[in-house]
Amino acid sequence: MVLENTVNKGGGCCWALPEIQLIRGVCDERQLVLHLDGARLFNALVAQGGTPREYGALFDTISICLSKGLGAPAGSLLLGSRERIGKAHRLRKLMGGGMRQVGYLAAAGSYALDHHVARLEEDHYKARALAGELQSLPFIAAVLPVETNIVIFELDISVSTETFLAYLLQRDIKALSFGKQAIRFVFHMDVSDGEFETLCSVMRMFRGRID
Repeated sequence: MVLENTVNKGGGCCWALPEIQLIRGVCDERQLVLHLDGARLFNALVAQGGTPREYGALFDTISICLSKGLGAPAGSLLLGSRERIGKAHRLRKLMGGGMRQVGYLAAAGSYALDHHVARLEEDHYKARALAGELQSLPFIAAVLPVETNIVIFELDISVSTETFLAYLLQRDIKALSFGKQAIRFVFHMDVSDGEFETLCSVMRMFRGRID
């Protein structure tokens, strides 16, 4: 069984630890292995105040991405028992995976874990601030609750998703279509305060274009 934390299509929301404990109990009853897709696990830890050790006790394997909010140039980690990691190494080789001379990437990942976890709150703050801005704009139909660094919102039915994304791209702002009228923004360490202010200004300017 696999859980994802934070939940991408849930707008970066987090699983509550008691819920995960209940799921762990079901897996134990039915002899199921429980894996955590923890690409943004540290966002969840920063938002909810949990600890890595608590998660380690609940999952058989955990994957963590170092190149999203933590800012490493590349890399991910797979955590688990020695037996499971050994099996994963074999499967990786069978599928053609593996890299040589990865010391530099490992160093970047180590630096990210040591220095970039606490600053994830800056990304969460920007996401919450953007959500507040979006709720004041007439061409926004709905905004999902924001818990971490992902903002998902729906455009009014009168606004074309393609037109809106093209408008942003012309101003060097990239966003992702996430459904018929849904748009996703993700904040990370490379989005400066100045760029955030520019984003808010650009969004307000689009309101002026349709009034």
